[in-house]
Amino acid sequence: MTNSEVTKPTEVPSTFTESSGVLSESLLSFMKIVEYLCLAAFIGTWILSFVFQGNQLVLIWTAILLSGSIFFILLNRKLLADYKRDNYEAKMSRKAEIYAYLLMGTSIATDSLKPARETALQYCQELIEDYKKTRTNARNIYYSSQISTIVLSGITPILVLVDKLEAGSSWLKWLPVIFPAVAAIVTSIVTSFPFQETWIAANATVELLEAEIEKFVLGVTPSYRCYDIAEETQRQQQAKIAIENFIIQVNNIHLKQVTPDQKKAEETKMDQT
Repeated sequence: MTNSEVTKPTEVPSTFTESSGVLSESLLSFMKIVEYLCLAAFIGTWILSFVFQGNQLVLIWTAILLSGSIFFILLNRKLLADYKRDNYEAKMSRKAEIYAYLLMGTSIATDSLKPARETALQYCQELIEDYKKTRTNARNIYYSSQISTIVLSGITPILVLVDKLEAGSSWLKWLPVIFPAVAAIVTSIVTSFPFQETWIAANATVELLEAEIEKFVLGVTPSYRCYDIAEETQRQQQAKIAIENFIIQVNNIHLKQVTPDQKKAEETKMDQT
């Protein structure tokens, strides 16, 4: 390979120049508008069915628009899922092709190591999505339980006063007992399961993994950098080592999150025995 071939800039891949998601976004927007129109028409005919009771034509159109609304809702969910999947695959491919610019058109940038880089990036991205779900679920449960405890505890004194004022209502006598019981159960669940700690730890792990992806894609650290090596064979070997280092680092970040839970489970078992 001559110096002119090495220094020749890489042609810009189509995934960087073409906005492949424009048509899909336009289609999603159009289908969403149709869905909203069907829902609005269904609500309108449903209201008219009360005004013109016994009118079979209005009832038929109400049933048709209800069926159409359900159809477009399900169809839009499917289209959105397909769009997200295609967008995710294109995003991973674009990140894997960034090396083509850093390596200035060498063969290892576009051919031999691209599938390995895409696989490594997909593995890390899947971990990120899992931790994002864990973060969202733990955060929602934590906030919901805290708000429920506050509301139930605050309503209890009011129910006691209402029970004294409305002595004839027998069902009110149970409310001052039921609400504190529910609040106690919710508090026990929150204290038994560390939802707040899980949420914070998952959020920290997501940030670490996303930062590691950017380091690997841009090659900004010595363990991931190979584009500044002059010799082709050494550059290719360093590119392979960079992928291995990335997988090892991602696993280390993941194990730091998983290992404490395993240690706590083992300590709990030992205490029980």
